[in-house]
Amino acid sequence: MNYFVIGLYAFCLFVIFIYSLAQLNLLINYLKAKKNISTAPKFDFRNQDEIPFVTVQLPLYNELYVVDRLLDNISKLDYPKHKLEIQVLDDSTDQSVETTAQKVKALQKQGLLIHHIKREKREGFKAGALKEGLKIAKGQYIAVFDSDFMPKKDWSLKTLPYFKDEKIGVVQTRWSHINRNYSLLTKIQAFALDFHFILEQVGRNFGQHFINFNGTAGVWRKECIIDAGNWQGDTLTEDLDLSYRAQLKNWKFKYLEEVETPAELPIIMSARRSQQFRWNKGAAENFKKFKWRLLKEKSISKHTKFHGILHLLNSSMFIIVLLTALLSVPVLYIKKNQPELYWVFHILAFFAVSTVIFFSCYWQSFTRIHGGGIKNFFKFFYMFIVFFSIAMGFSLHNTLAVLEGHFGKKSSFIRTPKFNINKVKNSWKNNIYINREPPYSVFIEFILCVYFGFAIFSAFYTQDFGLIIFHLMLFFGFGFVSLKSLA
Repeated sequence: MNYFVIGLYAFCLFVIFIYSLAQLNLLINYLKAKKNISTAPKFDFRNQDEIPFVTVQLPLYNELYVVDRLLDNISKLDYPKHKLEIQVLDDSTDQSVETTAQKVKALQKQGLLIHHIKREKREGFKAGALKEGLKIAKGQYIAVFDSDFMPKKDWSLKTLPYFKDEKIGVVQTRWSHINRNYSLLTKIQAFALDFHFILEQVGRNFGQHFINFNGTAGVWRKECIIDAGNWQGDTLTEDLDLSYRAQLKNWKFKYLEEVETPAELPIIMSARRSQQFRWNKGAAENFKKFKWRLLKEKSISKHTKFHGILHLLNSSMFIIVLLTALLSVPVLYIKKNQPELYWVFHILAFFAVSTVIFFSCYWQSFTRIHGGGIKNFFKFFYMFIVFFSIAMGFSLHNTLAVLEGHFGKKSSFIRTPKFNINKVKNSWKNNIYINREPPYSVFIEFILCVYFGFAIFSAFYTQDFGLIIFHLMLFFGFGFVSLKSLA
């Protein structure tokens, strides 16, 4: 049994190491991209004939608190009104339907071509709404914004010109965060998303690997959507699904790091949990859907296949993280009771280099937003420790989501409630969309917090402090996630 534990533990460390090498490769790509001068062809909007007709799709489902803000923002887009159509794809079932209808009528009186579209049945969730709107969309290009996004006035002018290249199927922009500093929870979300939108998206795009449309804050070529098989609602991440189908059809994606689209981060734990569950389960569902297609496609390089598989398995890393954490405690006792195996643990110590790689990668994305210097380095060091602690605290919750995805268990699309709150003094407790029942996994997370408290005690008992920082992070992470969820 001891050899099985050590073997499985070593396997988990090896997988994390391979994943870190992939991230290191994306870091190298990112640094190369920063030196690269773009020569991409672009439409010249000084010529009115080159300005295309655009449809903006706004999928809604019970967005009482943010719908006015969304529509006010979209109505201010700096784009010729005669070439702009707005579709409000409203699947709402609450009082927000009437609020939205009134707002749409008011904007119609201002001369905007805006439609309030209601479906009889909410089939396919968000994907179904987008597909329904596409049937009657007048635009050659389809911009999509979720309800909490607030594109700047010149957003269309900065994105649409890139479609002059007829192979471009999607232009995606970087998310920024209007409530980044609201709480520790929003800070660690911003920390993670900045890494994805800066290093990962740029690194993959520059390396000509598959990237994903992020569900919002991007523009599709209508022809690309149809050619790739249109929106499909058989996974919880319809954006990742369509992204891979489009790229398997040889459409190119253009990622614009320099174009920011502000949005709201979830401010309470239940909202973050539902969002994490959907994203992680959806990624696993897409791995199941595309793995063989991706591997068998002859037109794709081995390097891109490697990155594509790891991209689709991104959420599945939580299984490896959870296993590593659980096994690390018996490993302490095996080291104490079988000193003849010390040479094995000296070899396994090499895999600590994975942490160094992750540290370097996240530092790069952090400096892009906050700048460098000693003061910011210490801020980053604190955020790095806290982020990974809480990420590990989510590992059980996300592992359950991933396993459901891999084993094909179907579930509804659970929306993330929006709050329209940026200041701590503002109350969110009367939000009618909050799920106030903690899932059963919260209690297991609390037990795991106690388990890693025992791991900290074990370090003193065995006089082996090699893993104590790891166990302290796990203790804090599971404690934070479980207690915040209950609170």
